[in-house]
Amino acid sequence: MKKALFVIFHGFDPNNGISKKIFYQVNALKACGLEVHLCYMDETSGKKRLIDNQVIADYGNGIISKIKKRTELASVTQYAKENGIDFVYLRSNHNASYFTIQMVKQMKQDGMKVVMEIPTYPYDAEYKAQGISRQIFQDKIFRNQLAKHLDAIVTFSDYEEIFGQRTIRISNGIDFDNVKVKPSVNNTSKELNLIGVAEIHTWHGFDRLVKGMAIYYSKPQKYIVKFHVVGYFFSKEGEEAFRKVITDHHMERYVILYGKKHGGDLDTIFDYCDFGIGSLGRHRVGIDKIKTLKNREYAARGIPFIYSETDSDFDNKPYILKAPADETPIDIDRIIAFYKTIKMTPSEIRDSIQDLSWKCQMEHVIKSI
Repeated sequence: MKKALFVIFHGFDPNNGISKKIFYQVNALKACGLEVHLCYMDETSGKKRLIDNQVIADYGNGIISKIKKRTELASVTQYAKENGIDFVYLRSNHNASYFTIQMVKQMKQDGMKVVMEIPTYPYDAEYKAQGISRQIFQDKIFRNQLAKHLDAIVTFSDYEEIFGQRTIRISNGIDFDNVKVKPSVNNTSKELNLIGVAEIHTWHGFDRLVKGMAIYYSKPQKYIVKFHVVGYFFSKEGEEAFRKVITDHHMERYVILYGKKHGGDLDTIFDYCDFGIGSLGRHRVGIDKIKTLKNREYAARGIPFIYSETDSDFDNKPYILKAPADETPIDIDRIIAFYKTIKMTPSEIRDSIQDLSWKCQMEHVIKSI
């Protein structure tokens, strides 16, 4: 049995979709017949690097530990060599550096295949929009050189080449065993409940929906539309700005903020809601083509949804409503009218994406190298 090492450069949060995705990918690689080991950081008490819950490097606390976290990667290459790893899957944290290059070079010298997933590309504009471009200054210097030493870059975009390296183009997948399908269609004769689930950034564009709701409610309405927002805000400033949009437009009655939810609590909210709100502001960070996790979760849950980017897996599906990729408020009447045209059951929507399982996607990566 071939051995794989899945390497991330941060820790886990059970409420975070990224953390869930990583575990889904690891399980998918196992389902493809690989023996998989997971390398990650634990910063709950000091900074430690672990593989399969075993500490391989303890960096302690303080400033030195922050430096070692980024520079000490010999423990990873040593583990890989001593344990006969054949395949290394790196998840980029936009942390290309002299040290990551040396790690990859050593792995290649030891006969391993090494690929790196870049979760979102291009990403410079995202950092600029958040005012933290300085965090990827080093990455910009070293990323082309790092890419040169890889076997391929895994991307969820349509780019055939990134940083001079060939790509393996896949879709964000779904672990169907861990995403509950909506049991039935709700009675929507009097109201429609919209749901947006995310770690909320400006590119989700939820403010466009609130502004659209304000226009909808600017005249008396017997048909009620509510927006259920699940997740935490990436920044305090972003949360304050979104709450201000709600209060300025007097939408407090119709926009419900839940904060973090997962497991059964999240299932309950999904079962109550009828229509998903995907990203409505990717144009704000210069992204057009992307295959987001959220679109796939909405489909796996069995609900129709709206988004504004280009997603080739969904653009032509009958349960998809496309929003313009601009700053116009979202037309609520258009959502209501579209929802009334949907004839598919939740199970039928879910069945339409069976080829997007994580096993199928990761199998493509394996075959490509």
